[in-house]
Amino acid sequence: MSTTTEKARGPRKAGAAPSPASGGSRGRKPSMGVQSAAGWLFSTPFLVLFTVFMAFPILATLVMSFTDFGLRNVTRPWEAEFIGFENYVNLFGDEKFLKSLFNTGYFVVVGAPLTIGIGLVVAVLLNNGIDRARTFFRVGFYAPVVTTIVAVAVVWRFVLDPSDGLIAGLFSEVGWTAPDFLGSETLAMPSLIVMAVWRNVGTVMVLFIAGLQAIPTEVREAAKLDGASVWQEFRSITVPLLRPTVLYATVITTIGYLNVFEEPFVMTQGGPSDSTLTVSLNMYREGFNFFHMGYASAMAYVLFVVIMGITVLQLRLLKDNTK
Repeated sequence: MSTTTEKARGPRKAGAAPSPASGGSRGRKPSMGVQSAAGWLFSTPFLVLFTVFMAFPILATLVMSFTDFGLRNVTRPWEAEFIGFENYVNLFGDEKFLKSLFNTGYFVVVGAPLTIGIGLVVAVLLNNGIDRARTFFRVGFYAPVVTTIVAVAVVWRFVLDPSDGLIAGLFSEVGWTAPDFLGSETLAMPSLIVMAVWRNVGTVMVLFIAGLQAIPTEVREAAKLDGASVWQEFRSITVPLLRPTVLYATVITTIGYLNVFEEPFVMTQGGPSDSTLTVSLNMYREGFNFFHMGYASAMAYVLFVVIMGITVLQLRLLKDNTK
């Protein structure tokens, strides 16, 4: 019977691929071991770079925060003395650190909501309200994000200069004298906040534009058919559907402002009278000006814990509203 069946099928041609039932290996998928090995092989360059330039420095900094590591230990790190939590205890008795912590909080509490709010307004206008030259305005608002801090500092020093600046010229037109924005303990931090908002609102704008374009047009049209006004549509439809974007923008903006360094470093160097001294700038001074590297490392981990705590709080408060 089998011989008859084979004759009916005809002889197998030379070079024909074997059927799956014959145990051929051409259609066989790579084993899990081969796939795993290939994955590790392609991941190796990243893992090496991450270990050398990220993981090792992070662990080394954590160890340094429990020592009196200083300039003398750069060539002999093993001679650094282990002092336990002394650096952390000293931090909270250091008036300069506490002031820098307060300044950083002030910067975040005022600057982050302004950046989110203005970014949302600009995104809505560019997405719905402006029809002509829309691309031009988008590029214009985003340009400060990709501009170097040196160029930004030159522009803002000209704007804020109390004698020959742009604002001073406007004040002189009405017979007033412009205040020294960067030289005043009261006005220096608000001036830096305005500069930071101007510089970072483009990033938030791009995020919100992407979120607005993801809202189905059918929802907006249904609201208009129901007689909803522009404000009602924005409050009841746009904002609720943008909550995931608001969450993301709030978290990344807050983290960036908690790490604020460039603006005070370039514009005021922390002055006047430490009124613009932030934690990151204070950390830089302790580590690279005074070479108190163990103390600066402890400062970095306190800031890390603050960032983690605020981020977790934001996720818990805002994530419930995004479900």
